Amino acid sequence: MKNLYLEGSAKTPAVDFDVNTGVLVLRGRSIPENSIEFFRPIKEWLDVYGIEPRIATRVEVRLEYFNTSSSKCILDLFKRLERMNVGPTEVLINWYFEKDDEDMEEAGEDFKSIVKLPFEIIEVDEI
Repeated sequence: MKNLYLEGSAKTPAVDFDVNTGVLVLRGRSIPENSIEFFRPIKEWLDVYGIEPRIATRVEVRLEYFNTSSSKCILDLFKRLERMNVGPTEVLINWYFEKDDEDMEEAGEDFKSIVKLPFEIIEVDEI
């Protein structure tokens, strides 16, 4: 299995999923024209990774903004990760938000309340 790397743009987040370390990073803005199409290769990668995930998988979400359709796709990613969080395998979500960005903090809280995963909400000075 290969790592997944997608370069970010003004409308799409950078994706850096490393199969060897189990660190999956999503960073930037997520306002693609078609969220379903953008997130499709990410979901497909997670489906394959989920067959034999690392013992510890850490997901680093460092989004400065996302739209409603991206929100649904992000939840789909979290649901896939939730299915991996069984037995000896542990999946941890680190949701980062910029200081004073109450909307992104609240979005993290919302996701945390929906998914059954260890979920940390972390305030930082800059995304």
